[in-house]
Amino acid sequence: MFIERVDIIRVNNPFTHPFETSFTKFLVRDALLIKIYSEGHVGYGECKAFFGPFYCPEDNGTSHHIIKNFLIPLILHKDIEGPESFIEQTWFIKGNNLAIAAVENALWDLKSKIENKSLKTLIGGVYDEVKVGVSLGIEPTLKDLLNKIDHYLAEGYHRTKIKIKPGRDLEVIKGVREAFPDIVLTVDANSAYSLKDIELFKAFDEYNLAYIEQPLRENDLIDHSVLQKAIETPICLDESIESVEDTRQAIEIGSCKIINIKSSRCRGITESIKIHDLCMENDIPVWCGGMTELGIGRVQNISLASLPNFKLAHDIAGSNRYFKEDITIPEVKISKDCTLIVPDDVNGFKYEVDEDAIDKMMVSRDIFK
Repeated sequence: MFIERVDIIRVNNPFTHPFETSFTKFLVRDALLIKIYSEGHVGYGECKAFFGPFYCPEDNGTSHHIIKNFLIPLILHKDIEGPESFIEQTWFIKGNNLAIAAVENALWDLKSKIENKSLKTLIGGVYDEVKVGVSLGIEPTLKDLLNKIDHYLAEGYHRTKIKIKPGRDLEVIKGVREAFPDIVLTVDANSAYSLKDIELFKAFDEYNLAYIEQPLRENDLIDHSVLQKAIETPICLDESIESVEDTRQAIEIGSCKIINIKSSRCRGITESIKIHDLCMENDIPVWCGGMTELGIGRVQNISLASLPNFKLAHDIAGSNRYFKEDITIPEVKISKDCTLIVPDDVNGFKYEVDEDAIDKMMVSRDIFK
């Protein structure tokens, strides 16, 4: 793939409803889109950083800097064998996984178009459709949360996840479980707790949670191991898993029983496949996490989730879960049974990028050629 041009496009897309986590409240999805041009083809990637360094040390400002000054020079006006070889070239860059993944994802899309094969085919996916769960932010009142859960259960979502934070946890879980005793329920702490809260997590065991997602800080693999041994509820690691090496260590010391794979957090699809394979070898089920992506990132998540060990419901909701409009044609929509069709060479289903929608949301555009 000879790379002729790269664009960095910054867009803003308002959320239809504020999305609150333990670390901030989101009103607008501020995102960077990557376009890579090669011999008549264009590959698209989406950087999943936020407007501030909340989920990880990166934000859109730092990602733009890394992409512009370090990643684009690696590929522009050069013959690139593929996304895997690009990842090998990034060895000298510490961290900045979200920025690297944005370019890597665009190269996967470019490879897909040049070879006229779906991403599912390229990575060895097996599922024709994937199950969807819903992720709900922290609501002003328990009643508001229960109403939202009721709404999404009526739509058929396969798993309900609620965000928690200190002071908004046990009583919320208790209230949800009393209202909905039989649903598949999980909680996501986004690293808001420590081992000082171990008695609180023991109390969670009473409420039949499918898992607790990332209860402790991202670098606390040892503490997660201590916590997992002290409670019955499975721990699912998210922020702690950035590489296959992190995964190996977590499995060896028993830090979790489930792993959430976000390709952007793991430097891209290439490393995500390695994590998936290691988890499958060790009977650790995985699922695909979401970062309130726009359509480009959302569609690539669907294809990643077609790999065989993605056995649990995913955070890949339809676009209308977050936005009034999105940037793919068609927009990502869930079926009546709350599944998503995986784009595939066999079924002929695919998504196209809506350039008009991008132009409407665009804040800035940098062109390198």
